[in-house]
Amino acid sequence: MSSATFFTKEADFQQAVNAAYVPLRTIFNDRSWLLSEMHSDNTYYARNPAFGATEQQEDLADFALPEANGVTSNTHVLNQYRQDYLIIARTNQILSTIDKIEFSADSKNNIRGQALFLRAFAYFELARYFGKVPLHLEPVTNRSEAALPLSSEEDVYAQIIKDASEAITLLPVKSKQQAGRATSGAARTLLANVYIVQKKWAEAEKLLKEIVASNEYSLIPDYANVFSTSTGNKNNQESVFEVQFLEGSAGLNGNFLYQFMPRNILANELVTITGTTNPQPLSGEGNNIPTPDIIAAYEPNDARKDVSVGYITLSSSARQNKVYPYIKKYAKPHALHDNHGMNWPVYRYSEVLLFLAEALNEQGKAGEAATFLNQVRKRAGLGDASGDLREAIYKERRVELAFENKRWFDLVRTGRAIATITAYGNRIKANPQAYYYPEGTAPRSHAFSNIKVFYPLPADEAALSPHF
Repeated sequence: MSSATFFTKEADFQQAVNAAYVPLRTIFNDRSWLLSEMHSDNTYYARNPAFGATEQQEDLADFALPEANGVTSNTHVLNQYRQDYLIIARTNQILSTIDKIEFSADSKNNIRGQALFLRAFAYFELARYFGKVPLHLEPVTNRSEAALPLSSEEDVYAQIIKDASEAITLLPVKSKQQAGRATSGAARTLLANVYIVQKKWAEAEKLLKEIVASNEYSLIPDYANVFSTSTGNKNNQESVFEVQFLEGSAGLNGNFLYQFMPRNILANELVTITGTTNPQPLSGEGNNIPTPDIIAAYEPNDARKDVSVGYITLSSSARQNKVYPYIKKYAKPHALHDNHGMNWPVYRYSEVLLFLAEALNEQGKAGEAATFLNQVRKRAGLGDASGDLREAIYKERRVELAFENKRWFDLVRTGRAIATITAYGNRIKANPQAYYYPEGTAPRSHAFSNIKVFYPLPADEAALSPHF
C-alpha cells in the first residue's frame, strides 16, 4: 500500500506512530552509548589484541575518527544519522496527513503530540551530534526532494522548540497515557533540556517546576530499584521517558548488556551476571567499560556506586589484572542468552531535579537550587552538598546518571569537553594498563588526535547530497 492510500482511519495513524518509536530501540541498543557514553571519560573499551581490528568502535572512544572535508566513514555515525532521520520521515508522514482524516479529537491530539515529540527528539539528537543538519519537515516524495541544504543550528533548535512546545499542549500526563508512550511530562523535560543547552535558564525553570508540581513523578527510595528488570518495574514512578524492550522471540528485545561485557568471558563467568539457562562464552573486545575516572567520581558511602558498577574476573584475559568493572545497573537476570527486555532510561525524575537545581543556580538562586540537588543526594545516602554549587551539580549529574548517555553532552554544553577529554587521553596514554590494556600494549598512535565537539557528517550520506 502507498502512503496516499494507507491512511484512512484512526488505527492507521496509531500503527504509524507505533512505527515511529521503533528506531529508538536500535539507537539505544546499538548506538547512543557508543556516540555519547564511550565518547567521554566515563567508559572505554577493554582492548583485546588477539581479536584484531575493531577501529569503528575504538575510533569513537579514542577521539580518532577519520575525517576529510567535514565527513567521516565511521559506520556508527552513519547509522545514528539514518535512524534519527527514519524517525523524522515517519513522523513527517503522520503530521502531513492526519488533518485530512476525521476521527476523535482527543486521539488525534495524542497521536500528533507523540509524533511531534519524537520528531523533536530526533532533531535534538542530530543537533547535538552534528550541529548543522538538513531540516526535513515534509515527506520526501521524489529523488529531487531527498537532499536539502544544511540548516543552521539556530534554525534546527527553533524547530525543536516549536515541536516540543506544541507536543506539551497535546499530550496527556503520564497517569492518563498508555505506559511507554510520550507524555506532556516527557515533552516538558525534552524542552527544558533544550533550553538548558541554550542557557535559557528561566524558561527551563518554568517547565521543570511544572513537572514537579504535577505530582506525576517521584524518586524511588532505593536507587537499586530505579531501573527496570527484564520483565518488570518498567515505566515506574521515576520514569519520565524510557525506550521499551521486550524479552523473547518477537524481535523487540535488546542485547545491550552483552555488548557492555568485558571479554573474553567464559560461559560460567557470564552466567553469574545474566542468570540465563543457556550461557555462552563471548569473545572479541569489550565495550562501554567503566573507567577508573568514573569509579573515582563516587563519594565514599554513595549507595549508587555498588548499584552502578560491578566487577568480574576473566580467567582468559591477557591482562595481568584479570578483574574488570562492568555496568551493573542494567545487569538484570533474564531467561535466554543475548536476549533481554530491560528498558532504557532516557529521562528520569532525578534528572528533572538536577536540571532544576542547575537552572536555579545559574540564576543566582543557590538556596532553592540546593534543595533539589540535596533531594537526589539524600536518596544516595549522602549529606547536603558543600563547596561550589555549580561543580557540585555537575558532579552529581555524572554519578546519578552514569552510563545513561549524558556525560558527553554535559561536557559539551558546559564548555568542558576539549579540556576534559585532552586530560583524559593523556592519562590513558601515560598508563594504558589502568585503562584495560594488556601489558605490553598501548593506545594507537593517533588516539585522541581529533577531539571536537561535533561529529563529522556521514560520508555515505554526503555521496547522496550536493550540499555537504
